[in-house]
Amino acid sequence: MKNINVVNETRPLSAPLQAGYCVSFWCRLRGFSFRRTIPKDWGLLVVEPKESLYYSTIHMFGVFFDLGIVWINESGEVVDHCVAKRWISIKAPKRPAKYMLEIVPTRIEEFQIGDRIRFEQAPVN
Repeated sequence: MKNINVVNETRPLSAPLQAGYCVSFWCRLRGFSFRRTIPKDWGLLVVEPKESLYYSTIHMFGVFFDLGIVWINESGEVVDHCVAKRWISIKAPKRPAKYMLEIVPTRIEEFQIGDRIRFEQAPVN
């Protein structure tokens, strides 16, 4: 899985944010299931095959911590966000999305509906 940098073009982020770029079926299915924590400066960008409400619905089965979820459409606009509570079965956005950015809940307020988001290739270490 490659890593990307997440850039909020509307408002500056409090700190850099990298995310794993998750496109395979198995990566999307697993997400953060069965992990214990995630760092504050890292997340997971789940990329669905097409923009929709159905494909952008997430599950929290096997997730042991709360997650901040930012739903982003094909144009790079934030269409919804929430804090998903551990073990709550599913969460769906209010509008169709193609990307789901999963981050620590403390960073969720850095993304507001209507913000423009850009993804950049992260440097290889």
